[in-house]
Amino acid sequence: MTLAAPRHPATAADDAALREIEQRVLWLATAVVDHANRVRPNPSGLKVGGHQASSASMVTIMTALWLEQLRADDRVSVKPHASPVLHALEFLLGQLDASWLTTLREFGGLQSYPSRLKDPVPADYSTGSVGIGATAPIWGALARRYVNTQFGTGGTGRQWSLVGDAELDEGAVWEAVLDPMVAELGEVNWIVDLNRQSLDRVVPTMGATRLQGMFTAAGWQVLTVKYGALLEELFTRPGGAELRDRIDGMGNAEYQRLLRRTAEEVRRELPGEAPGAAAIAGLVAGVPDAELLAAVRNLGGHDLAALREAFSRIDDTRPTVVIAYTLKGYGLATEGHPQNHSALLTEAQLHELAARVGVDPAQPWAGFPAGSRPAELLAAAAARLARPPAEPAAPPAVPADLGRTPSGTATTQAALGRTLLDLNRAAPEVGRRVVTVSPDVSSSTNLGGWVNKVGVWSHEDRRDWFADDAETILHWRERPSGQHVELGIAETNLVGAIGELGATWSRWGQPLLPIGVLYDPFVERALEPWSFTIYAGGQSLLVGTPSGVTLAPEGGAHQSITTPSIGLEQPGCLSYEPAFALDTEWVLLAALGQMGRPGGQSAYVRLSTRPVDQALAAVPADPAARERRRRQVVAGAYPLRRVPRPAVTLAAMGALVPEALAAAERLDGLGFPADVVVVTSPGLLFRAVQARRGLDEAAAWVLDAALPADRATPLVTVLDGHPHTLAFLAGVRGVPATHLGVTRFGQSGDLDSVYRYHGLDVDSLVGAALDLVD
Repeated sequence: MTLAAPRHPATAADDAALREIEQRVLWLATAVVDHANRVRPNPSGLKVGGHQASSASMVTIMTALWLEQLRADDRVSVKPHASPVLHALEFLLGQLDASWLTTLREFGGLQSYPSRLKDPVPADYSTGSVGIGATAPIWGALARRYVNTQFGTGGTGRQWSLVGDAELDEGAVWEAVLDPMVAELGEVNWIVDLNRQSLDRVVPTMGATRLQGMFTAAGWQVLTVKYGALLEELFTRPGGAELRDRIDGMGNAEYQRLLRRTAEEVRRELPGEAPGAAAIAGLVAGVPDAELLAAVRNLGGHDLAALREAFSRIDDTRPTVVIAYTLKGYGLATEGHPQNHSALLTEAQLHELAARVGVDPAQPWAGFPAGSRPAELLAAAAARLARPPAEPAAPPAVPADLGRTPSGTATTQAALGRTLLDLNRAAPEVGRRVVTVSPDVSSSTNLGGWVNKVGVWSHEDRRDWFADDAETILHWRERPSGQHVELGIAETNLVGAIGELGATWSRWGQPLLPIGVLYDPFVERALEPWSFTIYAGGQSLLVGTPSGVTLAPEGGAHQSITTPSIGLEQPGCLSYEPAFALDTEWVLLAALGQMGRPGGQSAYVRLSTRPVDQALAAVPADPAARERRRRQVVAGAYPLRRVPRPAVTLAAMGALVPEALAAAERLDGLGFPADVVVVTSPGLLFRAVQARRGLDEAAAWVLDAALPADRATPLVTVLDGHPHTLAFLAGVRGVPATHLGVTRFGQSGDLDSVYRYHGLDVDSLVGAALDLVD
């Protein structure tokens, strides 16, 4: 894909105007943070915070991008700590009213970090979780291409990430960079703000060469912007080659220390002690003080011409990273100081900055005069960047029930693949919107039939070399019409991809129904980035399977314990753990029906590989009774077994329902009749409990259906997960209760032995009930 670059300013006057804009951006970004901390009343005394130095290192890069490079279809993920720079540019471009500049980190004001949903000018990508915002444009590029191949409406824009060098310490960054699919995404461009400082210190090692090698090995184009025009000119003079070698070999801390020295001290320290020291000393001796101090600060990331030249060399056939050397605190009194990360300029320093950039501190939010060259450049950029809002198409209605009643023995995991195939037949317009994503576990999570049916997505047709192999069961047909995306083994990539696929309704007006499938024990590994995609507005369905200690032979390494609680507690997310195949179908359809629309939400479904006799579900044959059951399943719980005068209630979830039913039969024989309630969503039940107290808007009727007041009895809860997940149910009717579940790492073994080890077996259930009622 070749993307035409925008026109660049060609005159010295335009460059001078751009430099004026850059300096005004520096002032505004600094003043926004200052106002939040020093001017706005703060009765609580709690630190407001902000990042003047981290913003300063980005001002040249962002000015060059917004004023020269970006087009309306482009999207940018902004380094979290540079949010004041983003807001300064939004203001100067006429997108943000000046009244917002006094609201940074205020309730209802400008967010601490760029936000798609909470800022008055929606950011292209939410950032703030280190490493996650940086990688989002990769998955945004994939989602855009997917929408283009399926619907032809994804546009052609570049996807930019502005990344701090310390952010590259995050493993999530490299998991994304190294995924085999990423090397084909030529619209992906990263700019690394190489200011050689992290939060607490100057980074001790020279990391640029290592970074260059790592990106190159991953198939990326690497462009390095190290020095600006002043230094490059000095390098051409006698002693210049030695000066370049000296600076190239200088440690980060030594270089940063030069920024804090006087011109006399720079002349003394810069030559060093290497054989070329005399030549360097001779060179710098003839450089005026002001020019010398400017030269040691003249890094490529603050040189408009150097950045422009690098951007002109971007190869749109593969991802590109521009490593731009910068100064943390560029242009501020805190420039280069190792503890400048959260430092604030003093009032005197702020006034000095205002004088230097030509701003009246009494009118900090003034724009450029109409008719001035900076104002003209800003107006031209604003017109070029104007993006019409996406008009989201309404997603097709997802059927609530596909009409099948499973029989025989089945697993909830297998029901996932079965439901997708049935949905594709019963509602093809819905099926067309489904896209599944897997980190190399498609076949082991029962997606094989679906993959065979819809094919694997690729931006181009690829030959299936095993198509004529009679022993091949899973057919890997890669084509642009495919609806399954296969990534490498990295859960963070999976959730990043489904998050961006789940945002296409708002970006390009095309709703998708993305389903990510991974082993449930690794949901926790994926949780933080998935949670962040939900925060950013992505709507997706995450399926964790197989789950729990029910995966008995696999042992403790593959047995999830806390994931049911995670589903209960995750904002913006429905959570379900069905017990039967039909329950699985119903909750999957309900979850898909909540996605791809304004006000929609994500869902997490926990499935099992335990074969269960589907007759135990006792699905009503009467259509009205069946629909009543379905509504209860989707709402969070339903009564499965009821006796005339119960002595105890067993509330079970997921794979443990057969044990609850068997225990109820034994308790009947002991003279203690037992009701059995199947919990499908502890999260929805907890919301119903809160709603009874006016603390939630959820419907509370499900509590009366599953745990009616006239059947209130001592309660035993059980699930294949931590017992506290269902412990709140005792409070629904204020009954004595015992809560069974998993509280220690698992063991390998047969199912009966593992259940007995954790106290989940029928004997344990019967014993717990008897302790309550006998």
